[in-house]
Amino acid sequence: MFSGSMVALVTPLDEAGEVDYAGLASLVEYHIAAGTDAIVAVGTTGESATLTVDEHVKVVLKTLEFANGRIPVIAGTGANATHEAITFSKLFSGTGVAACLSVTPYYNKPTQEGLYQHYKAIAEATELPQILYNVPGRTAVDMLPETVARLAKIDNIVGIKDATGDLARVQKTRELCGEDFIQLSGDDATGLDFVAAGGHGVISVTANVAAEDMATMFKLALSGQIDAAREINERLMPLHKTLFVESNPIPVKWAAHQLGLIKHGQLRLPLTELSESAQPAVTEALKDAKVLP
Repeated sequence: MFSGSMVALVTPLDEAGEVDYAGLASLVEYHIAAGTDAIVAVGTTGESATLTVDEHVKVVLKTLEFANGRIPVIAGTGANATHEAITFSKLFSGTGVAACLSVTPYYNKPTQEGLYQHYKAIAEATELPQILYNVPGRTAVDMLPETVARLAKIDNIVGIKDATGDLARVQKTRELCGEDFIQLSGDDATGLDFVAAGGHGVISVTANVAAEDMATMFKLALSGQIDAAREINERLMPLHKTLFVESNPIPVKWAAHQLGLIKHGQLRLPLTELSESAQPAVTEALKDAKVLP
């Protein structure tokens, strides 16, 4: 159902810090032209933590409108309160959203049983396909493969975005969940190796600024042309790493602004603009990746 290079899309903001919907439309066109396989709207990279509920819903719906059926749109619906995640999922029912991406509850550190019950409740409240999202570095909780396997038995839980960078989990998850359970990397630096190990694709930060290269790389990888894919990946590796020199999406929004993909690199507090000390490293990575002349 989902594979290849999917972008964790930034949410463009204007100088006043309000959502720039014209800029959002331009980003959607950029990704369609580049061959991106799907757009994740208002995930972590889309600043889900600082958009209001109304903004969150509107950005997803506008992304759908701008996409106009030309590219699948996955809605970020995660929350650390189960009832809130259920509300987001229900709000997107019948809208044309292809799936929901739901991050593990952050800060409150649920047990494995708590994670199971959280996702079970969400899945039972909506008919939309659900993609689990495990990113311990941001949430302080790690959803173990055994818990994923329990959840995979629920019909509309169709896959996982795994940002642990632990490549051994690909095989283990496949053994526990079966080959049809979708495995997507959430870590650009190990994304190609994740697919080489049997994963289906990546939900990428790098794709915000190197969309065509990422799309080509994963098309090659999924067709068995791993060596050709690795050539692209080696060129992009400095970018994969440097886009996390400060908290995501600080570097990638600055980079997208430098490339003219968005008019401003504005973020919502408590995130601030990329520090002057980090800017040369990001510029150099863009040049090394041949994204910036």
